[in-house]
Order: sequence, then C-alpha cells, then structure tokens
Amino acid sequence: MDVTIKKEGTKTMVTLQGRLDTTNADLFQQDIAELMQDEHPNIEFDCTDMEYTSSQGLRLFLMLQKRVNAKKGSLVLRHMRPQVKEVFDITGFSNIFKIED
Repeated sequence: MDVTIKKEGTKTMVTLQGRLDTTNADLFQQDIAELMQDEHPNIEFDCTDMEYTSSQGLRLFLMLQKRVNAKKGSLVLRHMRPQVKEVFDITGFSNIFKIED
C-alpha cells in the first residue's frame, strides 16, 4: 500500500494505492498517525487506486473516523472501486463514513 499525504490549505489529501491488509496495516497506521494530530481535521481520501481492504484496514479507518469525529472534523472517502465499496457496504461501514464518487 502506497500512501501519499498532501496538505492543501486546511484540507489534507490522502491518496491510497494498492492493497490494505494485515501485511501492511502497521505501516498504514503509522502513515495516518499524523492525521490524528490535527486540531480540526479535514481529510479526504482518494481511493481510486485502492484495490482491497481487509478487516484490519477497516479497523484503522474506523479508528481514524472516531478521532476525526471527536475533534469535530470531516473525513471523506472518494472514488472507491466497486469491490472495495462492497466491503464497506457488507460490513455496514458505508453508514459510518461519508463516501462519494
């Protein structure tokens, strides 16, 4: 999983590429740790090139969403591939996250 993080004013743009699973979840957690430090996070994930997420990846997204909510910020997941969106739908995570095309 390749993660690119760019600050654009008050917004943080995160681009994901590849698979998010147990083999790289720890690295992903380290990558997003800085996102949890913002006072009022405004985070947008571009999931165009994200091929897969495991339950471990879902857990990390949920952890980030909870932290963002606690800080009254926003988190948006954009351009999710159908197979990744299906995982979010099946697990009910689509009801927790703001997902846009």
